[in-house]
Amino acid sequence: MGSPIDIEAIFKKAETSMKKAVDYFKNEIAGFRTGRASTKLVEDIKVNYYGSKMPLKQIASVTIPEHNQIVIQPWDQNAVSEIEKAIREYLNLNPTVQGNIIRVILPPLTEERRKELVRLLHKLAEEARVAIRNVRREAKDKIEELEGIGEDEIRRLLDRLQKLTDKYIESVNQLCEAKEKEILSL
Repeated sequence: MGSPIDIEAIFKKAETSMKKAVDYFKNEIAGFRTGRASTKLVEDIKVNYYGSKMPLKQIASVTIPEHNQIVIQPWDQNAVSEIEKAIREYLNLNPTVQGNIIRVILPPLTEERRKELVRLLHKLAEEARVAIRNVRREAKDKIEELEGIGEDEIRRLLDRLQKLTDKYIESVNQLCEAKEKEILSL
C-alpha cells in the first residue's frame, strides 16, 4: 500500500534532484566568458598556494571595476606570482601585475568564439534537461511500483510529476536563453 508519506517522499526527492540539476547548470554557465567581466570567471581557479591547490576566492579578493576588467588583490603578497601563473594557464590571458594587484583585461569576443560558446551552452543545457528527465523516469518507476493505488490516482501522480519536470526544464530553458542573449550581445 502506497502511503501519502511514500508519495510525498518520491516527489520531494525528485524535486530536490531536479533543482540540483538546474543549479549545476547555472553554476556551469556562470563562468562563461562573454566579453563582460565576472568574478565567477576567476574565483574557482585553483592556485598553488604553499603546496596545496586553493580556489582563488579563498586567497584573494576579486572585483570588477569595469565591464571588461577583473582586479585581484591577494591577501598574501607571496601568492601574486602563483595567481598570475594560474590565470595564464587557466584563462590563457596575460594579466598585468602592479605591486600586489593583478589586473586581467578581457579582450572582446570574436564572432567565431561567440558561436562556439553558444554551442557549448546548448550542449550543457541539453545535459541538464536529460538529468531532469532521468530524475522524472526514476520517480515515475517508483510511482508505478506503488501498491494499492488505482490507475486514476497513478495517472494523477504522473501528471503532477510531469508538471514538476516541465517547471525545471523551463527553468533551464530560461537560463539558456538569457545566457545566449548575453553572449551574442556586443
